[in-house]
Amino acid sequence: MDKLFDLDLVTENRRRAHLRRADGADFLLQVAAGELAERLSLVERHFAQAVELHGASGTTARKCMATGKIGDLRRVETHSSFAEADEVLTKAPLEQVPLEEQSVNLVLSPLALHITNDTPGVLIQIRKALKPDGLFLAAIPGAGTLAELRDVLLATEIELSGGASPRVIPFADIRDIGALMQRAGFALPVIDTQTYTVRYDSIFGLMRDLKAMGMANPLVDRSRRPLGRAFFLRAAEKYAERYADPDGRIRATFVFIYVSGWAPHESQQKPLKPGSAKMRLADALAVPRRD
Repeated sequence: MDKLFDLDLVTENRRRAHLRRADGADFLLQVAAGELAERLSLVERHFAQAVELHGASGTTARKCMATGKIGDLRRVETHSSFAEADEVLTKAPLEQVPLEEQSVNLVLSPLALHITNDTPGVLIQIRKALKPDGLFLAAIPGAGTLAELRDVLLATEIELSGGASPRVIPFADIRDIGALMQRAGFALPVIDTQTYTVRYDSIFGLMRDLKAMGMANPLVDRSRRPLGRAFFLRAAEKYAERYADPDGRIRATFVFIYVSGWAPHESQQKPLKPGSAKMRLADALAVPRRD
């Protein structure tokens, strides 16, 4: 399998960002956590054992616990520095799910699956860790995220150097995620998207936020050649030319794919077998018959 991300760099970027914890830098994680908690609150079920996978600050864990739907919740992270005071974390790399098979009722994944190389393998591990009829809830940045930044950086590099290297990571689209959920063996998957537009004074504010989120470029094929001040000044000009609102502020798009899926269980609703219908579709729709 070709490796897209330098996972050691991803891990270190996330750890450094968490240690610095710039005020408000986790606003996207807050949005995702609130949405996951709201979706969990609508499920008519109580989950005795839950796990949050790589939720950084733990805000998703806290908001989901506040729904009253969870008995016990533990967190998995890559480093002990993500722990709150007196909190005991389970440590594991991003692509490893350190859970025994059929050991938990609920797994939460807030904004972490988009930076795994073996995403199908991680999803399979999650499904195996769930008890029958256990629930998986995730928020995954998807296609369209940072489209403006990708366009501007590409155009600027082509203009100034005649070539370009990847500066913004690729994001999966909703069909890809749906296919991966089916491949991993989840039952009754539900997948939808929400688009969020964030406005900044300039490209520099956006890039500061991305760094503060631990999202500096982690691509294996990234260019190691540093970009100078002239590059970013020109990129800022292009961003303002292409994606500024009338008040001069620029737009940055974030598309989150929200996913739910269940570990298979015999009690779950199943589709009818082909040919088992007891009524013709035309009869059900009251369509006049034509012989």
